[in-house]
Amino acid sequence: MGDSLFDLSGQVALVTGTSRGLGQYFARALAKAGADLAMTSRESSTLHDFSREIEALGRKTFSTGLDVRDHRSIQQAVAAIEEHFGKIDILVNNAGCNIRKPALDVTWDDWNTILDTNLRGSFFVAQAVARGMIERGYGRIINIGSVTSVAGFAGLAPYGASRGGIKQLTMSLADDWGRHGVTVNCLAPGWFKTKQNQVLYENAAWVEYITDRIPVKRPGRPDDLDGAVVFLASESSRYVTGQTLLVDGGVSTGATKATV
Repeated sequence: MGDSLFDLSGQVALVTGTSRGLGQYFARALAKAGADLAMTSRESSTLHDFSREIEALGRKTFSTGLDVRDHRSIQQAVAAIEEHFGKIDILVNNAGCNIRKPALDVTWDDWNTILDTNLRGSFFVAQAVARGMIERGYGRIINIGSVTSVAGFAGLAPYGASRGGIKQLTMSLADDWGRHGVTVNCLAPGWFKTKQNQVLYENAAWVEYITDRIPVKRPGRPDDLDGAVVFLASESSRYVTGQTLLVDGGVSTGATKATV
């Protein structure tokens, strides 16, 4: 098996939500594999430093504002990227949010914010990008889910609903678009320290608790996801679609034992 199966040279990857967190790790991994990058954030000015980092790797970049809760913003951003690069080969649907509350405290607006961002936004970004992919007969769409795509945890009702929806959405889109050369998969990280859940990792007792329930006995490191995102973006995954790839240290094997 040659390295060419994982070579992304000449391809253009759009990674949403690249101003921070796992989005930057996904983008960096794809760039190291050879892809040029389109990067988005609600405020494109927050991408300047990261764009320079990627360009230092010898890759081309394009940054644009994108609010996944705004349909017009999605359409404008995708059109601008396609005008700049001429195509989008890879989409990493990463932009997301969470509001962590007990179920009885979740408000109507909390629910809408999370579902509109994580689920509705992911669908309409995928839809906008897939039009060009279908015309060209090739595409790789990677929806970012989480271990909550397959397991429920206290304090994460709307977030879990959105990530469970991502898993189902992935399977449906894979069936819709597979005949056009477009694969759609879900990459589902387990417990990784990000800005969204940083407060949890400040609690030593919680870290000990969750670590004990992870078979490899440690939370994830962001670079643990590099191989998975490159695999799903590359020729090596050409016959893989509609799948949810859990990168969680095995915690989903006993997820019902863990609570937040």
